[in-house]
Amino acid sequence: MKPFYYIACLFLTCMVVQNSIAQNNPTQNRPQRRTPQQQRASAAQDSLPSITVRAAMKNQEQSKNVENMVWFREIYRNVDLNKENNSALYFPAQPIGDRMNLFTLVFKLMSQGKIHGYKYLDGREVFTEEYKLNFEDILKTYQVLYTTQGMGANVQYIINDVDIPGNEVTMYMLKEVSFFDQATGMYNSKVLAICPMLVRQEDEFGEPTRTPMFWLKYEDIRPYISRSYIMTSNLNNALTYTIDDFFNKRMYDGDIIKTTNMMNQSLAQQIKSNDPAILKHAQDSIENQLKLFEEKLWVPKDTTIVTDKKKSKDEKKSGKEETKTEKPKESKPDKSSTAPTKSVRRTR
Repeated sequence: MKPFYYIACLFLTCMVVQNSIAQNNPTQNRPQRRTPQQQRASAAQDSLPSITVRAAMKNQEQSKNVENMVWFREIYRNVDLNKENNSALYFPAQPIGDRMNLFTLVFKLMSQGKIHGYKYLDGREVFTEEYKLNFEDILKTYQVLYTTQGMGANVQYIINDVDIPGNEVTMYMLKEVSFFDQATGMYNSKVLAICPMLVRQEDEFGEPTRTPMFWLKYEDIRPYISRSYIMTSNLNNALTYTIDDFFNKRMYDGDIIKTTNMMNQSLAQQIKSNDPAILKHAQDSIENQLKLFEEKLWVPKDTTIVTDKKKSKDEKKSGKEETKTEKPKESKPDKSSTAPTKSVRRTR
């Protein structure tokens, strides 16, 4: 009986001590008021789409390794957002409510650590941990104003929307691949990576400079851009397509600047000319090569069958147009003729 008495006394003593501590610190259990910067950062984070487990599994299924294909060709394109076909990736230049352009979206995702940029290398792109960029270094390199909150792994970068250089990114470099999938027997193309190009007017009378910022793996941003809707028509202002649809359906207009080759040269270096007319001819030649390869994948129709069908159709058509010819009337025998006639009455 005594041990039970001692345990009860000890429990009551602990309860009294805990209540006295709570009374001496009344603000311990109260939620602290957040600063305006914390509220803006939380609101910006909540406005971005979050990836679900189902979306991650679907993204993994769509990320085919083209290196196992029997044929593929890698092509680099410059997508100028000043062209009307590509303007859907630029507008709105500054966020309007939940709507934002492609660069603003990926920039906010990078600030929250959901995606990462990789160092731009001249002539090659490597998506390894060695070339993964620190987001704070990107902010310092391109002189973007920001403030930090927290320390270490819990650090948060607070950036106002007006300080994000979304209006200065007026060009993208795309790395796409055209491939033949022998497993499904389909010819297709897809985007592998994108690189934002910062276009700034450094000198009042000089030409604007184009600076490649960093590479982004398309499979990293696909789950987010597949839920970001954009306006793609001036006649229909409804948001009917996503940014992912814009790339998958090849709705963009991009000029070929390079194809993967053994010398690792750009298209201008291969043709050894910067003449726009010669460069345009080389670009059209590459486009025609891709179309010709796709056409030769499929067995053409048998020309003899097509000719026979066409011939039968022509005969039917000509038969309807023919006019009926009148048969010549048979001449009746003259009744005044003296020729003997046979009786039709049967003789018994």
